[in-house]
Amino acid sequence: MNARDDHVERMEALLPLLRVHASAAEAQRRIPQEVVTALEQADLFRLAIPAERGGEAVDARTLINVLAKAGEGDGATAWVLTLVNIFNWMASLFSTQAQEEVFADPSARVVGVLAPTSTAIRTDGGWRLTGRWGYNSGSWQATWAILEAPLKDSEGNTSDHVAMLVPRDDYSIEDTWYAAGMRGTASNTVVVEDAFVPDHRVLSLTKAVEGAYATDATHAILSRAAFVPLASLVLAAPLIGIGRAALQYVLDHAGHKPVSLTFYDRQSDSTGFQLLIAEAANRIDTAYLHATRAAADIDDYASRGEYPPMLLRARVRSDTGVAVQNVLAALHVLLDAHGAAAFAESCPLQRMWRDANTAGRHAVAVPHVNFEVYGRELLGVPQITPLI
Repeated sequence: MNARDDHVERMEALLPLLRVHASAAEAQRRIPQEVVTALEQADLFRLAIPAERGGEAVDARTLINVLAKAGEGDGATAWVLTLVNIFNWMASLFSTQAQEEVFADPSARVVGVLAPTSTAIRTDGGWRLTGRWGYNSGSWQATWAILEAPLKDSEGNTSDHVAMLVPRDDYSIEDTWYAAGMRGTASNTVVVEDAFVPDHRVLSLTKAVEGAYATDATHAILSRAAFVPLASLVLAAPLIGIGRAALQYVLDHAGHKPVSLTFYDRQSDSTGFQLLIAEAANRIDTAYLHATRAAADIDDYASRGEYPPMLLRARVRSDTGVAVQNVLAALHVLLDAHGAAAFAESCPLQRMWRDANTAGRHAVAVPHVNFEVYGRELLGVPQITPLI
């Protein structure tokens, strides 16, 4: 058994626990502590942390496989697991001093929001940060937050966009996450009021987008991985898992559930149903193939110590969009195939559908924006975002 299989098997062993607590996560609007503890004990929050910081130091392909497997258990739990892992990874790109502060705690869990909804005022040795950041998934489980802030020059112009590491004691959480889907993610609003952030806990996002990180430890493959491609691609993984779970649920019922108001006593005997199942399965496979192609490219460039060119980075955003688009289409087909019973509150399909359709609208996952980014790069016309 190789390391990749071991990480996936650790996650697979916890799927029954995730499924048992999925309804509770939704009702409580946070992941139950039993699930958090089990993920922590299996080291599944530490997948993307370098080994010298006590992490698992996996590659992008393994990360995608583990997070997709988690989605087979519960979408909200998989989403929190994804966000904690990707922000733990981002924390490992900060200065050595910042990393030592964060990862001195073996249970460190970093979350965050990259949106410049704040002000930062220069002071001796750092910055005074004030702001509000919404949609902070995994807010209740975190020990640190990475929060974006625009830095102003003496004339009031934005000179840089940075990520700031803020410990849990320096921010509060407003319980604002009341959503149609992904309710268990606790994607609440983080509020900071005049907190001091020292210079060593500041990372230039402008430089990070081009692969210039503050860390001097680059032994782990993800320490050299492309910033935006990896951060966007991982968001597709939980949706792939949700799609797989939905497909399996419909298949499990097809042998005894009739096609209502027809002579079919079993859906599995219906040619129309068979065509729908094949379409859904093909779309989920398409999503996975695009995601793993992108992950392989990220790993390939990182293993060579090269930063991928803009066109490939744009294509990874497009691959993310293709994956999301196909999973959402597959879920639509699967609900058509299963029938109106899919929308009963007792049926997990409706939760899967809501979770995936909520997550699939994330700003760096939404297909049409990602396709425009790729199309513009193919055509050589000006871009719509620096996040490529």
